[in-house]
Amino acid sequence: MNRSRNAERPSTLPKQLEALESARELARSRLDDSRLERIQGVLDRAGSRRSLSADHTVVGVFGPTGSGKSSLINALSGTSLARVAARRPTTSSPLALVWGSAGSAELLDWLVVEERYDMPDDSALSGGAGLILLDLPDFDSTASAHRLVVERMAGQVDVLLWVVDPQKYADAALHQGFLAPLASHGAVTLVALNQADRLDEPALGEVTASLSGILAAEGLAGVEVFPVSARTGAGLDALTAAVRTVVTRKEVFNERLAADVAVAAAELEEFAGTGELSLPGASAQALLAEGLTDAAGVGAVVDAVVASHRRDARAATGWPVTRWLGALRPDPLRRLNLRRADLDPMLVRTSLPTGEPAQRATVDRALRTYADTAAGAAVEPWRSSVRNAARSSEPGLMDGLDQAVAGTDLATGRRSWWWPVAGLLQWIAFAALVAGAVWLGLLALGGFLQLQLPQTPRVEGFPIPTLLVVAGAGTGILLGVLSAVLARFGARLRGRRVRRRLAGAVTRIAVDTVVKPVAVEISRYNAFRAAVAAARRRF
Repeated sequence: MNRSRNAERPSTLPKQLEALESARELARSRLDDSRLERIQGVLDRAGSRRSLSADHTVVGVFGPTGSGKSSLINALSGTSLARVAARRPTTSSPLALVWGSAGSAELLDWLVVEERYDMPDDSALSGGAGLILLDLPDFDSTASAHRLVVERMAGQVDVLLWVVDPQKYADAALHQGFLAPLASHGAVTLVALNQADRLDEPALGEVTASLSGILAAEGLAGVEVFPVSARTGAGLDALTAAVRTVVTRKEVFNERLAADVAVAAAELEEFAGTGELSLPGASAQALLAEGLTDAAGVGAVVDAVVASHRRDARAATGWPVTRWLGALRPDPLRRLNLRRADLDPMLVRTSLPTGEPAQRATVDRALRTYADTAAGAAVEPWRSSVRNAARSSEPGLMDGLDQAVAGTDLATGRRSWWWPVAGLLQWIAFAALVAGAVWLGLLALGGFLQLQLPQTPRVEGFPIPTLLVVAGAGTGILLGVLSAVLARFGARLRGRRVRRRLAGAVTRIAVDTVVKPVAVEISRYNAFRAAVAAARRRF
């Protein structure tokens, strides 16, 4: 039997149980219920056993039919209480031999053992410590109820004493059904090779070595095999000493429970992956925001802002006679329902196409790419849970993006400082043109009527009315061209500013509805990994 366990094991069990409970809670709705129920069963058994007598060690004696385990119990205890073949063909229900019965009743009730016998406290087997020796049904009995009792007891007793005989020591039902699954329980496992008197010394050595090799292959390399004979008493002293050592080791049940927790944690380890996950970096978030920006129609909004700015500029700085024609053109922003100063922006919905197949495909692609990056090397079901977290808000995401666009300040009510100046100069140029044209008209009318008119003033030989018309028209054209250039430049600047604002709004939506849920799931996965590792670790 393996004796190399840390003496401080009892103080580590609460940490292991806490870690296993944490892992189970974190895996809720991620792993299948049947697996989590098995984990809960381990926790429940541990909680029940720890609440019962810590002064008693329960040693369950297991074996196949004909191994002589009841005879061995009688030989170890010096009694004839255990049922042997002469009295009953097989052991049908558990029987308890109790040394130090005070405080054992509740523990035996929990074990569902009704038949109990008090033994002398000074027995060499108990070494003065509390001992409960259980005679159990044969695990290979044809009665299914017997096997169910054995399976239940194998999960409840503190120490497992397996009794085999030279004929059945390699029985697959024993090794594959019980010993191999309990490979991590070497510290609380004893193996007795009964009926050793039937073999000569060389054969006994070969069988013992063969059994030890089988145990080692199953992960029980530290478990010692005790050749004994219940009939002749050979080897009983060594087995008695081994049982006494186990019993006198305080709180040995904690070692059993710690092994159970480690096995349960090992069942979860396959879902813990090979490493921790980290939240995708700025480039992945930028790619996500870019995809959502495209789906939100930000490009169309920016184009509308640019076109609206140029329209407003023409209306403010264009040729006074024709600028009203520009006002008749529909405002691109109003067509998108983005120029409603009379409504709360948070209540406005745009006229951008949302929910169309193209938009849905763009959103789906962006979410899938980000989720795959976030999931990294995670295994199922955590990989799917990260993806689900990224897509958790997908049904309302387009509406959120539309609201983000509608609520962004597009600076639509702001006029450039030079517009009034250019507009005033246009009116002056227009006034000069009109004045010159009227003057020339009056001169023409006077000439037609053969009126004697004063001589027209000239500048460098050019009539002033003509100069007014030419200067007014030329200045208006020049102002129009210059204003168009400035308006185009200003529209591009405003478009870039609006794009940054819209991108920021979309990024905030992405962070709130995608990045944060993914971060929560990644944190949950990493906590699950840490809890599983802590539950398996022997602190």
